[in-house]
Amino acid sequence: MSFADFKVMTFDIVGTCIDFEKGVLDGFRAMGGAAAQNLSDEDIFAPYLAGRAKFPGRSSVVMRDVYIYAAKELGLPHDDAAANGFMWRFFQYPAFPDSADALRRLRRRFRLVAMTNFDRVAYSACANTLGLPFHDSVTVDDAQYPKPDPRFFSYNLGRQSAFGYRQEDILHVAQSQYHDIGVARELGYKVCWIERRKGMKGFGGTPEPKSVTKPDFHFASLGELADAVDREFGR
Repeated sequence: MSFADFKVMTFDIVGTCIDFEKGVLDGFRAMGGAAAQNLSDEDIFAPYLAGRAKFPGRSSVVMRDVYIYAAKELGLPHDDAAANGFMWRFFQYPAFPDSADALRRLRRRFRLVAMTNFDRVAYSACANTLGLPFHDSVTVDDAQYPKPDPRFFSYNLGRQSAFGYRQEDILHVAQSQYHDIGVARELGYKVCWIERRKGMKGFGGTPEPKSVTKPDFHFASLGELADAVDREFGR
């Protein structure tokens, strides 16, 4: 299979391009103070995921509630100051060090489309952090159904078809086996797994999938993907 087979790359954003796990962990440890310093990553991720399941609404609104829920479970400060501080940090989640450059290089050859469960407000912060590399974007506000719901992918396919692109033109690029890789493969897409947690145990801040789907392409970073594309095209 060749990258030249594709015209569009669709990207999961949170976890693939944006290091939300670092953002979550740093936020809890900063707002939790001394009580959070001895907590492991897994200690934090478990109630965080439970809180996100309890408050599944628009991310730019509910992250304050997610923090309060998880902080109570962990015995951390959960007053307004702590919750508001966590919410402010939410809009500052960092990009992975390779993301901006990789997306800039991939943009030279492909139409880049963001596909994210973040709402439009939260996505806008991520897009600016990444240097505004995307030609188009679909957020949960647009699709109305979050991934892994197949209707999210259907919405995007309809949108891209208006620009003349077909499903076979699309390579879906994502970190999350749960939200993206499994459902995209089931729907007939070619997929590229960016295994950001390669060599690490568990699934971190992402829900565990029922099974791990074998991808068509497999890299540990977006930088590795961009390098492979450059090699294929002789740059």
